Amino acid sequence: MAWVGRSFRFVWRLLDGLRKVLHLLVLLLIFGVLLFAARQPLPLVPSRAALVIQPHGHLVEQLTGSPWDRSVSALAQDREPETLVRDLTEAIRAAAKDERIKVLVLDTEELGSGGLTKLKAVAEAIQVFRASGKKVLAFAHYASQEQYYLMAQADEAYLDPAGEVGVIGYAAYHLYYRDALEKLGVEVNVFKVGTHKSFTEPFTRQDMSPEDREQVQGILTPLWQAYQTGVEGARHLAPGAVESYVRDILPSMREAGGDAALLAQQRGLVTGRKTWLEFEKEIIGLVGEDSSSHSFNAIDQADYLAANRPDSVLSRHPDGQVAVLVASGNIIDGDRPPGEIGGDSFAALLRKARFDADVKAVVLRIDSGGGSMLASEVIRQEVAALKAAGKPVVASFASVAASGGYYIAMDADEIWAEPTTITGSIGVFGIVPTFQKTLGKLGIASDGIETSPLAGAMNLERSFEPAAREVLQLGVEHAYHDFVGHVANARHKKPEEIEAVAEGRVWVATEALKLGLIDQLGDVDKAIAAAARRAHLGAGRYGTSWRSKELTWRETLIRQLRAEGGSLLGRLGFGAEPPSQIGRVVGAAERQLRSLAAFNDPRRVYYYCACDLR
Repeated sequence: MAWVGRSFRFVWRLLDGLRKVLHLLVLLLIFGVLLFAARQPLPLVPSRAALVIQPHGHLVEQLTGSPWDRSVSALAQDREPETLVRDLTEAIRAAAKDERIKVLVLDTEELGSGGLTKLKAVAEAIQVFRASGKKVLAFAHYASQEQYYLMAQADEAYLDPAGEVGVIGYAAYHLYYRDALEKLGVEVNVFKVGTHKSFTEPFTRQDMSPEDREQVQGILTPLWQAYQTGVEGARHLAPGAVESYVRDILPSMREAGGDAALLAQQRGLVTGRKTWLEFEKEIIGLVGEDSSSHSFNAIDQADYLAANRPDSVLSRHPDGQVAVLVASGNIIDGDRPPGEIGGDSFAALLRKARFDADVKAVVLRIDSGGGSMLASEVIRQEVAALKAAGKPVVASFASVAASGGYYIAMDADEIWAEPTTITGSIGVFGIVPTFQKTLGKLGIASDGIETSPLAGAMNLERSFEPAAREVLQLGVEHAYHDFVGHVANARHKKPEEIEAVAEGRVWVATEALKLGLIDQLGDVDKAIAAAARRAHLGAGRYGTSWRSKELTWRETLIRQLRAEGGSLLGRLGFGAEPPSQIGRVVGAAERQLRSLAAFNDPRRVYYYCACDLR
């Protein structure tokens, strides 16, 4: 049988050699692109141009993964792209003061989702641009509900004659797996405190519980009202115009002969109907023609920021800085990349800010439904240490800051939230699937011995023993009482007052303000200003630094590659495609299951709310 071993060794050497060759080719590609990019000068802003705002994929507070992960995902086309909200708002606000930018052009057709809070942040920046006296123009072949919210902010919004405005209202549906899990023999063990703590329901039910139905209705109604108000205000429509468009869509479409673009124009949702060529010609008349592209003189937000940011980086601030730390994604134990909140890695960011003499105050910008109980507590302790060191801490909530996302913020000196932020969810659960029935269907059994009652009692291939169940439930109950107690102490309330609004229930920020869970309504800029006031920083004498986990040298190299070589990859035909409608359904199930699989709290206890309704 010696020839078998020699064959395996030969195959291994062959594969290992192939691996080394592929690594070399990848490195050559990276350095080739970097050398190509190094020859490219900084983008130049034309003397008379349109700034084109064209978000791709999800609007996010923080890009997901390391630059390497994002580059690989773009090449593999296995992840929808993302756009930083901050990049859009910064570019638009800067362009409002820039004499070279004569008009803002909105192209939202590649926008995926992001939640109303993030859309409103961009919309407010667009209104700043309009207030400068410059025009904002928008065009779409088709506009989804979220795409249309930004399109509606324009002075003139045009729809292709064959297009449609897809405003349909809000809905929240989940997939429920109880029967499927039973058929597969998977037993889901749930331990929780909180009548409205609903994350575990898809694994134990086939429908939405009355409690969850009640709280979701309480969120969707004000969100839908805020959406309508934002559109009607921007388009100067009568109150109720958007609701009428949605409610009367069938008879209205009959009356319009099925012409959706005509209907949108009749209802005032768009200024008129134009082809792209007609729209392009109008902008050429405003800013002139680019002879190389035979289109209008333009610069996109990425190039515009690249051309303008060096000046802001070099400016000095005598009073120091307000550091903004973005906590975006699920809270997970350990060290995690951007787009997830690692208990250890985010605590390290807080610790670094505490010992940085140039940092005078900290803003926590939170967009998270929470996650690991232990990781949340590690972060909370560092927030408390930062305050004890005499540095003000202000929390600023984005789309969601619930459960663990609220837990890490509750000790802040002030909590600010956007009016449409989803928050609260003060509740706890533990969830552990076991697979003894699944294995039994395959004729596999687990057996053995133990030295103590709990040794081996929590193995996933065996049914949980009663003692193990009780231990986990007691731990969950203790974590819940700790959560309520911490909130009561931080918010200067009695535990029974917090208990009355807890039980895992979620709230929109306007209600949370009335309940005393937050202090103020306002965006991240107002939170930064509040932190500066608390630190006694003079107006115009302090800077704002957005901080994230420090990159390794490899990640820094890949970030440079992505920033400088991204356009080259696009010209070569690489890039993520937006998912189909069927892909979105599959993706929703995948995200739900991936969240469960990613939880790694060693005690199996979670402060988590799956309440991002984007």
